[in-house]
Amino acid sequence: MAHVVISEFMDEPAVNWLRERHTVTYDPSLVDDPARLRQVCAEAHGLIVRNRTQVDRALFDAAPALRVVGRLGVGLDNIDTSFAEARQIAVFPATGGNVVSVAEYVITAILVLRRAAWMGTSDVLAGKWPRQSMIGLECDGASLGLVGYGAIAQATAERARAFGMKILAYDPFLPADHPAWETAERHESLSTLLPVADAVSLHVPLTDATRGLLDDAGIAAMKPGAVLINTSRGNIVDEGALAKALHSGHLRGAAMDVFAQEPLPADTALAGAPNLIATPHVAGVTVESNTRISWITVKNVAQHLES
Repeated sequence: MAHVVISEFMDEPAVNWLRERHTVTYDPSLVDDPARLRQVCAEAHGLIVRNRTQVDRALFDAAPALRVVGRLGVGLDNIDTSFAEARQIAVFPATGGNVVSVAEYVITAILVLRRAAWMGTSDVLAGKWPRQSMIGLECDGASLGLVGYGAIAQATAERARAFGMKILAYDPFLPADHPAWETAERHESLSTLLPVADAVSLHVPLTDATRGLLDDAGIAAMKPGAVLINTSRGNIVDEGALAKALHSGHLRGAAMDVFAQEPLPADTALAGAPNLIATPHVAGVTVESNTRISWITVKNVAQHLES
């Protein structure tokens, strides 16, 4: 039997299924104690993490028997994949497990930010009647700009079309003859998409090319009154630039599920920014998606260890 360490929360039935096949150390508190995690992984053959566990060279060096890393999600920027490849350690993301949850989050955020009717609850309960300021916009006829047009973005587009939205997308890595472009307007660059999209949703990994993708200039290029949704990675958006755009009214609103530093520091530039929805990296986590992702991951890890 192999030894598998799980450092973050996951679906208990999936954990129990893995326990029937291998020795499992399941301790979600390990993510907050890197030194103890390295100790626990000293004889581990498998490791399962979410996005907070930093699977870096120090952890790999502390786990000489490690053969596989299962990621409860799809982003791999917290895992040193190059070093893993050099050590012949397999890395398995839970591809497809959170598509629905992220797509629904994006659509919900767009509806809330454009309609604005749910942003003044405290005023209404305090006896105020801000009816005029809470008259918002419909989604029917508006344009949704998707930066990155992979599976999650395509699922988002499918749901947005049901609300009558026009789909615009920019993805230089999706071939021009891909069937997905049949129902979306393909843009060759952000410079043509940003000025015409009423809502912009980011669906790209964090790389050298996407870091700071929406900085001062990028946000300034967005259509006045547009809303921005980021469920990708925090460093893709310059938080200071976003705060300025919200305070000035250039952007109607924003929903940020990811941040440059998580949890946010006390001096975050976003503190006090108006019309901002801030959530703790939960766009891809629902009861259903947690179940799907957990089962995808334990089966990937078990199959690799048993092959």
